[in-house]
Amino acid sequence: MAALAIPGFFARVSPAQIGAPVLIIMILAMMVLPLPPFILDVLFTFNIALSVMILLVAIQVRKTLEFSVFPTVLLVTTLLRLSLNVASTRVVMIQGHTGGAAAGKVIEAFGQFLVGGNYTVGIIVFLILVIINFMVITKGAGRVAEVSARFTLDAMPGKQMAIDADLNAGLIGEDEARQRRSDIAREAEFFGSMDGASKFVRGDAIAGIIITLINIIGGLIIGVIQHDLAIDDAARTYTLLAIGDGLVAQIPSLVISIAAGMVVTRVSDEREVSLQFASQVFRNHQTVFITAAILGGMGVIPGMPNLVFLLLAGGLSYLGWNMMKKSGRAAARPAPPKPQASKSQESQEASWADVMPLDVLGLEVGYRLIPLVDKTQDGELLRRIRGIRKKFAQDVGFLTASVHIRDNLELKPNAYRILLKGVEVGQGEVFPGQNLAINPGRVVGDLEGIKTQDPAFGLNAIWIETRLRDQAQAYGYTVVDASTVIATHLNQLLLTHAAKLLGRQEVQQLLEHLGQEMPKLLEDFVPKTLSLGALQKVLQNLLDEGVHIRDMRTIVETLADHATRTQSIDELTAQVRVALGRAIVQDIYPGTGEMQVMTLDPQLERLLLQSINGAGVLEPGLADGLLKEAAAAAKRQEDLGLPAVLLVPAALRLLLSRFLRRNIPQMKVVAHNEIPENRLLKITSIIGGRS
Repeated sequence: MAALAIPGFFARVSPAQIGAPVLIIMILAMMVLPLPPFILDVLFTFNIALSVMILLVAIQVRKTLEFSVFPTVLLVTTLLRLSLNVASTRVVMIQGHTGGAAAGKVIEAFGQFLVGGNYTVGIIVFLILVIINFMVITKGAGRVAEVSARFTLDAMPGKQMAIDADLNAGLIGEDEARQRRSDIAREAEFFGSMDGASKFVRGDAIAGIIITLINIIGGLIIGVIQHDLAIDDAARTYTLLAIGDGLVAQIPSLVISIAAGMVVTRVSDEREVSLQFASQVFRNHQTVFITAAILGGMGVIPGMPNLVFLLLAGGLSYLGWNMMKKSGRAAARPAPPKPQASKSQESQEASWADVMPLDVLGLEVGYRLIPLVDKTQDGELLRRIRGIRKKFAQDVGFLTASVHIRDNLELKPNAYRILLKGVEVGQGEVFPGQNLAINPGRVVGDLEGIKTQDPAFGLNAIWIETRLRDQAQAYGYTVVDASTVIATHLNQLLLTHAAKLLGRQEVQQLLEHLGQEMPKLLEDFVPKTLSLGALQKVLQNLLDEGVHIRDMRTIVETLADHATRTQSIDELTAQVRVALGRAIVQDIYPGTGEMQVMTLDPQLERLLLQSINGAGVLEPGLADGLLKEAAAAAKRQEDLGLPAVLLVPAALRLLLSRFLRRNIPQMKVVAHNEIPENRLLKITSIIGGRS
């Protein structure tokens, strides 16, 4: 079975996936296994070719992220050079006494041809290359990468806000915005990696010096003691081999360092480096003429290399003349006709496409709260908002519009505000990294922090450090984080404004969803029996009084029965409430226990009924007294831990509900005919009489 599985595994894996692990294993093997001189020649040549290829890629890239694998390439190439140094050192130490070709033709060529067979010159050239690589290029590239990483990280919030602004303005799509956020994060990671990867090249330069010294000293000892060579012969042979080995490693290292410097120093531009250089350095013919004049002047000075200076001055003059001719032809070319400023400009200035609809639900945040709603940073608030919409749909009975989130630089850094159809309905201020300790009224200690109020319910609260969380809970505080504060506030506002969130589109979607399960129920219901607008108003009336609309089957059946008799929205709402009586009572008084309610004094009931039968307007004195007594009774109910429910005749329910709801939002007004027959009642307060 294993024998059959191995070919299948390799059939599924591409050569590119296998190549990287195999290359690393081969590099590590080179440090341990002896290699013949010919293989060393091949590997040294491959190392030079690889470094040249990397330099060409670095020149041709248009953006740094096009070569995002470069930090890893630096590590691999450094490891390759060091492993070659180890392999060549082994060969030099073992076979160096046989002559200059002991470690292969490449090392011999670098030791003989490049430095003329003079090991003193070779040492000087090698040290100069190391100094250039180590002190100039690598150090400069590392510093640029370090500063770029710091500034890229500091600029990330501003760039993300700019992306969100473009997205909200409709200039870019969601996919492009997501790609731009990803590029920003990758850019910061790239420069951070380059800052660390530059240490590889620096360490490689230091290791090159040490390895070369070890090779020279070790070669002298081995040549003199083991192979009985004269000191001069041993010094010349082993030093040239060591210098050749060092040069064949340092030159590719220098090329890679130049590539690293070009990658980290390039500025964002869509063109290659060569095109940028040509277009920016040679863009002005006057600069070229001035340079040619200076060189020509130096060329006529006695004692100077006149031919070289005058030849170069002539070449620059010819280049400047060609540039001037091209710019003259471009200036003489007729300009394209300008568009008429009247009609075309008018059509570009404004159109109906510029009229953007308002978001039904909006959340605006200050710039310090952006991490809470940023997908790339795994914003906790995004998950909470999705959970809130799902729970709202399950509890209330319809799906709200999506919450459109954007940043707002006009807000305080830690502030947020919630908008309903462009109008602010709630606002607050939160502190990421801290917790809000809410005082439910029964705490036993004080805490250090920023005193405030819970934005959702107006309770006294304190912003505390995370380390005080356990202490706050021990004192009796309810402790939540910043995301929970905003999510709770949003959830409370959704429930409060549920009726405003139910538009005709939501009603239509609700009917379509119901029609998939019960198509016969909705057959000829809308619009023949009841219009869509009338159904929306009935549902909004229910939501205004905190009645969920999950039982759409009962609602539709009740409306279908009574809509043929009346089209009054208030009467239809009253009939639906009677049909939903069990659900209404169950939400207020869970279980089957007795209902402890408030009621009206019989004399007050008669006065109110007479007012309805007359003008339908409450007398001011009567209304004021009713409001005061109802508020006091509701307060007593809350102190007892009971819901504030007023039980009234059906004829009074709508009038009193609308009147009291504006001033006592927590009070529920229920009609007698909405109470199920099996529920027991207990009167706790009588408004207008003795309690």
